[in-house]
Amino acid sequence: MALNKLALNCVLGSEVRVLYNALSKRTHFVYQPDKKAPVDGEKTKMNMFQAINSALDTAMKTDNTAMIFGEDVAFGGVFRCTIGLQQKYGKERVFNTPLCEQGIAGFAIGAANVGATAIAEIQFADYIFPAFDQLVNEAAKCRYRSGDQFNCGSLTVRAPCGAVGHGALYHSQSPEAYFSHTPGLKIVVPRGPIKAKGLLLACVREPDPCIMLEPKTLYRGAVEEVPDADFVSQIGKADILRKGDNLTLIGWGTQVHVLLEVAEMAKEQFGVSCEVIDLVSILPWDKETVCESARRTGRVLIAHEAPLTSGFGAELAATIQKECFLKLEAPVSRVTGFDTPFPHIFEPFYLPDKWRCLQGIKDLIDY
Repeated sequence: MALNKLALNCVLGSEVRVLYNALSKRTHFVYQPDKKAPVDGEKTKMNMFQAINSALDTAMKTDNTAMIFGEDVAFGGVFRCTIGLQQKYGKERVFNTPLCEQGIAGFAIGAANVGATAIAEIQFADYIFPAFDQLVNEAAKCRYRSGDQFNCGSLTVRAPCGAVGHGALYHSQSPEAYFSHTPGLKIVVPRGPIKAKGLLLACVREPDPCIMLEPKTLYRGAVEEVPDADFVSQIGKADILRKGDNLTLIGWGTQVHVLLEVAEMAKEQFGVSCEVIDLVSILPWDKETVCESARRTGRVLIAHEAPLTSGFGAELAATIQKECFLKLEAPVSRVTGFDTPFPHIFEPFYLPDKWRCLQGIKDLIDY
């Protein structure tokens, strides 16, 4: 990243530097906080990394077998999600690992199998692929292959994912679709601080191994009044964030905020009432909520940052068209990243921003 900036300053002219600065600071969404807390009681204003830290603190406090480990987690991690936890709970429960994702996952599976609550951090979701075999062939299948003599249900893997404005091809990917093909895993993606705390505590206490993919651009960009209390958000349950009658918009993570803004634009420009659904849980996903909305509105647009081909939106589209075919007024539409490596300076043109989603809505209306 530093070399890219230096090259631009040294080799290219001032006009390109202006363009670079404008693009690198641009965000493709306006964050829309949850206004209603899931539980009553005292609340604290937190961004998303602070909410995750609060959830980890709660997990460590309420479960003396819980341990947190990963690359650089001892000093707080690159995104500060584990800050202060080693000082509070000691080096035996919060500790660094070697730079080896396969080893992190393998250790986590072993620890969970012998009774520990293992909370592993993969520094970036882009680096989770060396651990793919461990998670897909070991963690997901442990209970099944042993006839329930062993399991690693007390395993949670956290990984920052998605676009951040300057991450390029190795720090921006959204790998949820790779893991969604794996029975035995559960996968969730929070849209903000409240959901992040509730989902992480749900994952830690879930009897199956879980992966929580955390949109890294929300770590500091998302701020809400988060309950201080211990609470969980249900895995496998989607949230309807905006009611509508003419069209259903489905997303998860950061994309939810894009769709909420697009729904308002569609109302103002086209007079179209859009329902916005945060899928929340990739595996299992809430087929009932999604299909009920699709039958009622007759038009569906799915948006995600990952590439189009074999993205998780394809699974949603296939199911919706099978279950709701006679109620649909138009084919299910997908607005996604492109089938290319994730770009650096061209990130704004790659993402499914509000303008691409708004055009998708217009195409559905005009069909």
